Amino acid sequence: MYFRRHHSPVRGLRACGTLLAAAGLLMSACSPGSSGSTRTADVSLAALPRATPANLSAYYGQSLTWRECGVPGFECTTMKAPLNYEKPDAGDVKLAVARKKATGPGKRLGSLLVNPGGPGGSAIGYLQSYAALGYPAAVRARYDMVAVDPRGVARSEPVKCLDGKQMDAYTQTDVTPDDQAEKNELSAAFTKYAAGCETKSGEVLPHVSTVEAARDMDILRAALGDDKLNYVGASYGTFLGATYAGLYPERVGRLVLDGAMDPSLSAQDMNRDQTAGFETAFQSFAKDCVRRSDCPLGTGSVADAGKRLKAFFADLDRTPIPTGDPSGRKLGEALATTGVIAAMYDEGQWAQLRSALSSAIKNKDGAGLLALSDSYYERDSNGTYENLMAANAAVNCLDLPPSFKSPDDLKSALPSFEKASPVFGDGLAWAALNCTYWPVKATGEAHRIEAKGAAPIVVVGTTRDPATPYRWAQALAGQLDSGTLLTYEGDGHTAYGRGSDCIDSAINAYLVDGTPPKDGKRCS
Repeated sequence: MYFRRHHSPVRGLRACGTLLAAAGLLMSACSPGSSGSTRTADVSLAALPRATPANLSAYYGQSLTWRECGVPGFECTTMKAPLNYEKPDAGDVKLAVARKKATGPGKRLGSLLVNPGGPGGSAIGYLQSYAALGYPAAVRARYDMVAVDPRGVARSEPVKCLDGKQMDAYTQTDVTPDDQAEKNELSAAFTKYAAGCETKSGEVLPHVSTVEAARDMDILRAALGDDKLNYVGASYGTFLGATYAGLYPERVGRLVLDGAMDPSLSAQDMNRDQTAGFETAFQSFAKDCVRRSDCPLGTGSVADAGKRLKAFFADLDRTPIPTGDPSGRKLGEALATTGVIAAMYDEGQWAQLRSALSSAIKNKDGAGLLALSDSYYERDSNGTYENLMAANAAVNCLDLPPSFKSPDDLKSALPSFEKASPVFGDGLAWAALNCTYWPVKATGEAHRIEAKGAAPIVVVGTTRDPATPYRWAQALAGQLDSGTLLTYEGDGHTAYGRGSDCIDSAINAYLVDGTPPKDGKRCS
């Protein structure tokens, strides 16, 4: 499951394992095409004791030393947390933190932590490139805007797995195997990736779970001098925020969970839902495309457009096309699919996708789709990959048992994935196999989050979100004891800051005045 990061001027979650995301699936919107039985967990996340354990008191009492960090207006620091909360004496992890102080006027309301999702997205990068500059002025005036890169992510002891050339090979691995040889190749790719992570990051790898990251946020809350945690999380960041609320309900301040996850689902059900979501997003794109005379997928029906795209992928599977890439990479099915999926996150990228598809289909030029894929993987022009995908796999594979126990186990579920998405189902099902080979056994399980006694928590869902199905927001809002559901009727991943005055006004009023929107409020 890949809970892709929140949109921003730089780039628009979680992956249950897909080469399309180098470690996961993209988050998806729910659709009537979602199939297969969905079972929700009965167990609920238990709150931790209110009193700080004596063996954690030094962490909670630490003093943060702030310094300039090369970006005007921002301060940075490093905080410590125990590598293993069960054995705090076993060593520390060092976590990078950044902030931009409240600008005024008005009384300061404390700190507002932000997280853009992933898992693996840099919260500091998001803060410095967007949140502390682009959030509404009324919010920035009253809060110190703060971000911590979660353990294993970006500046906080990042998980490392493969070098650039190895990642290039990994992202091109065929995830629609046609025979046993290709199945073996796919399994070998997952195995090599997992082994690389264990070799390069073996010490931190067992300790990058969402629960541990949420506990780190509570240490940061205390170190910042705040009695309550105020937080805006997008995509996977909603799972992180909801987990915090479940562990520390009495310390919940004003929490906004935008593009929500449903923590009660198994990995397989989550992947299947996401697969259906990409189908929903593609149908929205195709509906718009076929109305245009230059649509590269034709001007017929949406169903015909899907068949044309599927046929294009099949052609690339047989014969990749040139891209002009200096390293010699060609556009095969895997990279092309990633490029298409990357553009599903924001309808603002539909024009770019039409252009890229036109060049690839009509002119056999794969440069446009490769650029979309590289942006998704955070690969720069020098062939260097950021840490997003490595952290993504590490967190996902620790948070939930794998979708499938083996390739044979996957076969029985394949028809339900193909029904959920005729275009993407086959590839996303096979891509969900990556955690099967993970070197560290999962420590988490599917669970409900109720956070009984917490202050009101705003859960935001977008009806045609391609990465987090709308019904996930409905489910989370229903689980949370104090959850209130705010709905955006539209396309794209997440809602806050996408241009809906109705959504933005409701969230701003909650953050600034403490007044949550009426449960069930809908906006367009």
